[in-house]
Amino acid sequence: MIRPFSDISLFRAEMSERSAPDSQFGMPAAQHWVDANDRFRRDILDLLDRDGPVPQSDIPDTSAVRWGSSGWNNNRNVGMMLECLVVRGEIALADRDGRDRMWDLAHRVYPAEVVPLEEALRIRAARLLHSLGIARRVDAGIEARIEGVRGSWRVDPAFLEGPFEGRTALLSPLDRLIFDRKRMLDLFEFDYNLEMYKPPAKRRWGYWAMPILHHDRLIGKLDATTDRKRGVLRVDAIHEDAPFSPAVTAAVHAELHDLARWLGVALDLPG
Repeated sequence: MIRPFSDISLFRAEMSERSAPDSQFGMPAAQHWVDANDRFRRDILDLLDRDGPVPQSDIPDTSAVRWGSSGWNNNRNVGMMLECLVVRGEIALADRDGRDRMWDLAHRVYPAEVVPLEEALRIRAARLLHSLGIARRVDAGIEARIEGVRGSWRVDPAFLEGPFEGRTALLSPLDRLIFDRKRMLDLFEFDYNLEMYKPPAKRRWGYWAMPILHHDRLIGKLDATTDRKRGVLRVDAIHEDAPFSPAVTAAVHAELHDLARWLGVALDLPG
């Protein structure tokens, strides 16, 4: 995920402890590889200290142990070491020269402030819960139980006060409301998967089907494509989990018109 640079002070303490559970480059196997290539690591730090910022192409590969992978990163030792050193908070992206990333020592790029680890984790947990509203395994908020769903949850108390005002929205398949598919099933009993990696014949809803939110329910999926040559947003299908009422249909169509306007094209609805 992309994090704003202004939040870097909330991650520095964790980076210095080599703890980054959400990154493959913070995993023990990656850190063992860095330790096995400590001379290589120090060569990079010395080069950046002397000449930084520098592009990756100016960094020689002095590794003793290659990065092993069954994918396209196999033996791409310089790039993998740079990623590992970013996770450790030793180097940072300082600038770009066209498409080339320019690397430098982290202390010359990041602000000096480092929020202590315990406080940083508390702040980050509170922000995460506020963005989600309700979640499991978050050390923030207050305990809650959801009728018909097993286990306990944590809820941001700010959302327990005041009336609820719903809306209709077309969601990206990567929207945080549904990104955690287990949470999506628990909360909404919504049957959905991103099908872009499936063969066309095995897709139920479409290449980039967008979940449809109406007030507090996920009610269907939209399969649509922007046809730039024709200048239209072509709606191939609206999959209704249950038949839409006329009011719901009107709300969904209004969102489609808004999306088409934002894309700068006309709307092409089926039928």
